[in-house]
Amino acid sequence: MPTIALVDDDRNILTSVSIALESEGYRVQTYTDGTSALDGFGTGMPDLAILDIKMPRMDGMELLRRLRQRTDIPVIFLTSKDDEIDELFGLKMGADDFIKKPFSQRLLVERVKAVLRRAQPRDPSEKRADDVAELLERGALEMDKERHACTWRGKPVTLTVTEFLILHSLAQRPGVVKSRNALMDAAYDDQVYVDDRTIDSHIKRLRKKFKAVDDGFDMIETLYGVGYRFKEV
Repeated sequence: MPTIALVDDDRNILTSVSIALESEGYRVQTYTDGTSALDGFGTGMPDLAILDIKMPRMDGMELLRRLRQRTDIPVIFLTSKDDEIDELFGLKMGADDFIKKPFSQRLLVERVKAVLRRAQPRDPSEKRADDVAELLERGALEMDKERHACTWRGKPVTLTVTEFLILHSLAQRPGVVKSRNALMDAAYDDQVYVDDRTIDSHIKRLRKKFKAVDDGFDMIETLYGVGYRFKEV
């Protein structure tokens, strides 16, 4: 089973969430701050990390920033109810989901399952007849779903799970406008609610990553009030 890293300075949360996750069969590593977590990750990266935003020594935002320098493991943030600004910053930095405190253990477990499902390629035996090919080529863009690999003009572009799924949805049908709701359906489990700003933040981050390897990248178009589309090539 996957290993989940849980980083929070509230020992009650560490205990209760660990019990909930372990009851589902997950292995759980617990840390009380970002510094100790980063040290622990040096000996083995977990499959998913759950990070509290406000912690001593190193907060969740800084820990995510440092993680994104070396890995794209899925990250779920735990945040207080009114930290909407933190959510936007977190999404720009590459967080995959947010859960607001207080939360139910069942909700957290379902979110973990949903993010891990998005992170792992589907078993070939489960493919449906209408599935697209695993390798998608659109001009200079190449995406391999099975390997979670993306290149632009032959250069690798490192994407989080959510970014990959959003881009793949757009690139499947160049020229066709995808609404934010359609992109939410492509990237998120039905049980996970996200708003329009979440999709917008992911699109901004996608553009930034592609411009880092090609300053002239302009393949993702915005149709204000409608949605987004990948340019026809």
